[in-house]
Amino acid sequence: MTADFSVLMSVYDKEKPEWFRASLDSVLAQTCQPAEILIMQDGPLTDALYAVLDEYMGKYPCIRTVAMEGHVYLGRALAAGVEACRYELIARMDTDDLARPDRFARQLSFMNEHTEIAAVGGYMEEFFDGSDFRQIKTMPTEPDEVLKFARYRNPLNHMTVMFRRSVVLEAGNYRHFPFLEDYDLWVRMLGKGFALANIPEVLVEARTSTDLYKRRGGWNYFRQYVSHRRNQRKEGLLNRKAYVISLILSCVMTLQPAWLRKLTYRKLLRRR
Repeated sequence: MTADFSVLMSVYDKEKPEWFRASLDSVLAQTCQPAEILIMQDGPLTDALYAVLDEYMGKYPCIRTVAMEGHVYLGRALAAGVEACRYELIARMDTDDLARPDRFARQLSFMNEHTEIAAVGGYMEEFFDGSDFRQIKTMPTEPDEVLKFARYRNPLNHMTVMFRRSVVLEAGNYRHFPFLEDYDLWVRMLGKGFALANIPEVLVEARTSTDLYKRRGGWNYFRQYVSHRRNQRKEGLLNRKAYVISLILSCVMTLQPAWLRKLTYRKLLRRR
């Protein structure tokens, strides 16, 4: 079955072709197929990645690409992608993750039944290549719970999200905000009064590595969070007390040693 919605992906030259291929296969194996798969080329790609694109575009007419002029980073690439998508409902998908077979069917049904919801995500199961270790990142499900959660943590797993194009554009679309492109967008949507939700099921298997815990720390990451917390305050999501608490939590999480951050994620922020 094919339905009128878009899948939005962004690929750049550091992606592994075999992971990109596996991600596309998981999208094309869905019980409910998208009418369009739009792949943003964030700058020039490797020959191997171009070969994957050529192969799949030759087989599947629903796939099309837009090439950016140079490496513009994720926020700008996705913003251009939202503008270019042909359908109101857009599902995000990362080029190294695996969608569960009924992901789109579940989300389409949810969005059709809950027209007041602007974006819906779900749980993700993180896995490590070469290891049996898996962990699930759960999320609050109801809109009021999502709103409260968003004060301190990202309320949607980005690679699991399906959203309404018109609402994202009304909220200002994605923008260049390294590390926090999606969290920044959700805050602006919430600030305008739009409702977000999560389906209490694993929708995506997310590929990860021990480098994850290193990437989510350091002074640059902390500075981005400071800017983000200011935006939350401006959007009315944080009062003075919550603003101070959010800064303290951001400082603790981003500036602690990587080994301690890994322990925090595994013991407190995920479940086996």
